[in-house]
Amino acid sequence: QVQLVESGGGLVQPGGSLKLSCAATKSIFSISTMGWYRQAPGKERDLVATITSGGSTNYVDSVKGRFAISRDNAKNTVYLQMNSLQPEDTAVYYCNAAFGTIRWWGQGTQVTVSS
Repeated sequence: QVQLVESGGGLVQPGGSLKLSCAATKSIFSISTMGWYRQAPGKERDLVATITSGGSTNYVDSVKGRFAISRDNAKNTVYLQMNSLQPEDTAVYYCNAAFGTIRWWGQGTQVTVSS
């Protein structure tokens, strides 16, 4: 059974940092492009960052220079280091695995940036 399990969300003050983790089933992790998406209240789910199985990364412009995606292939885990967080980063963050046209999603973890 394919599973993606996120952790690391929470409440942080503006300017603070959080690190999200997503543990994936071994069978899909090594072949998939892994990504993080986020969905704010009343908005659509949007791409934040992706990392291919070879380590190439891609970021949405709004997080470039603040967020960093990485993957540990030995642990089947992808990370999202988020620095200089702002209130507009508040959202539910979802882990995603993509292989061809197949997509898998985690359950989401809440990130709230507020003073």
